[in-house]
Amino acid sequence: MSTVQANDTVKVHYTGRLKNDGRVFDSSEKREPLTAQLGQGHLIPGFEKGLIDMKVNEKKTVEIPMAEAYGDINKELFHEVQKSMLPQEIKPEIGMALMSKNPDGTEHQLRVADVKEDHIIVDANHPLAGQDLVFDLEVVQIN
Repeated sequence: MSTVQANDTVKVHYTGRLKNDGRVFDSSEKREPLTAQLGQGHLIPGFEKGLIDMKVNEKKTVEIPMAEAYGDINKELFHEVQKSMLPQEIKPEIGMALMSKNPDGTEHQLRVADVKEDHIIVDANHPLAGQDLVFDLEVVQIN
């Protein structure tokens, strides 16, 4: 029976949890399995590494340190934005998600980290940056 190797395309069911409190942040349960080609940079390194040598229908749990997930929190990705720059209908609150559009049309998701009288602090880090993760994996198909 074949096993998952570098550059294979796999279908995998997964459930991702935060290691520190066990809270589920994403799952393919009740959805189609995730399909991805390994080695293309579409998966976090620890997730991809966890799939290597797994067989079809095999299940396993992998712990992924933040360095192999979304990295540590980068303080340089916190920025001050004047409230006057926000659309009038937005009333910023800590934890609120915002979208920022660059001149080239690309969008970035931001999170409100702090609210001051005349400005807010936005955090452009990935929401899971700074977190160690745990994934339950089940390989459904290998191509």
